Amino acid sequence: MSENTEVVVIGGGYAGVMAANRLTQRHDVTVTLINPRPAFVPRLRLHQLVGGSHDAVVDYREVLAGGVRLVTGSVTRIDAPGREVELASGDTVGYDYLVYAVGSGSAELRVPGAAEFAYPIATLEAAQRVRSVLDALPAPAPVTVVGGGPTGVETAAELAERGRRVTLVCGGDLVPYLHPRARRTAAGRLAGLGLTVLDGPGTKVTAVTRDAVRLADGRELPSELTVWTVGFGVPDLAAQSGLSTDAAGRLLTDETLTSVDDERVVAAGDSAAPSGLPFRMSAYAAGCLGAHAADTVLHRIAGERPAPVDLSFPAMCVSLGRRAAVFQLAHKDDTAMRLYIGGRAGAKLKEISCNFSVKHLTDEARKPGSHSWPKGDKRRELLRGGGAEASAAAERTA
Repeated sequence: MSENTEVVVIGGGYAGVMAANRLTQRHDVTVTLINPRPAFVPRLRLHQLVGGSHDAVVDYREVLAGGVRLVTGSVTRIDAPGREVELASGDTVGYDYLVYAVGSGSAELRVPGAAEFAYPIATLEAAQRVRSVLDALPAPAPVTVVGGGPTGVETAAELAERGRRVTLVCGGDLVPYLHPRARRTAAGRLAGLGLTVLDGPGTKVTAVTRDAVRLADGRELPSELTVWTVGFGVPDLAAQSGLSTDAAGRLLTDETLTSVDDERVVAAGDSAAPSGLPFRMSAYAAGCLGAHAADTVLHRIAGERPAPVDLSFPAMCVSLGRRAAVFQLAHKDDTAMRLYIGGRAGAKLKEISCNFSVKHLTDEARKPGSHSWPKGDKRRELLRGGGAEASAAAERTA
């Protein structure tokens, strides 16, 4: 290895930017960030892009440390034995260590007609497309949002608040994560916006057509625009490169976030599956995991043993338009408490959370190594109670 250590980070989202910034603590480390877009996308704002209240783009100069080299391009293959990545342009970039932070996008749309007629919003380009289609529709046109999770609720509320005729099809419970008390508050706010919420077992979507959505209970809903927010999927880059992944395609790692195949490859964010038990996909987790991935690389460069990841989830916040939200407090094992904050106070906390998701990156760029996060004590219990894959991975970091 040369005197200078080359680290390549694939993916410029919350995890990748945090990792890249944190790696600049060492002056003998050269960091290259590879991302398909020339701008950072704060995904927490994509529903606002659809609703027209935010463009969901931040200049990388605001969030990326000055010492990080930004390469705009798509990685098509990781050559782990050769320690280089191949780009769609045909160029290659060599590395001593690789941080795999490719993030997530929409899950494959398997419901009949969904791939042809439904519109995902999990990426900047997808959300911009929905915004364009929406702008061309008359105000009374029926809009259906499929998915009762945070993304679906936030998108539906954003559109209803702007006078759109919106039906939210949950396919089950409305935001299952929320405590029942908080869920009732959310339902009341959505009703107040004039939004129709269809929840329960009969609301699973069975087909999508150009102008309608069909449900499991036989109902057919008119829909001039169907927005699809059900599930997330990860790129297949790791699997296509011969690295071990879980069933969803996330890179399998040990508890230090190191690939089970190669200690020079470390994963972070939505595309990581430590011990086969991935953390809940979120911007918050992505930033924390990005920081931990960087710490793992820095420990290895220094000849030290990396620490296992330790992360707890203190809250989840769901916006209900621009003037209300539910800020749900959580236990360390990521289950909802009875305690939550709603209404305008919740909306203020949601906006603070969105702002801080970017501020954490800018702070780390200015002072590498400064980011910290709440720790928990529940993960090792989960690992002890997990399957063979989880137990084997846990043993590697015990």
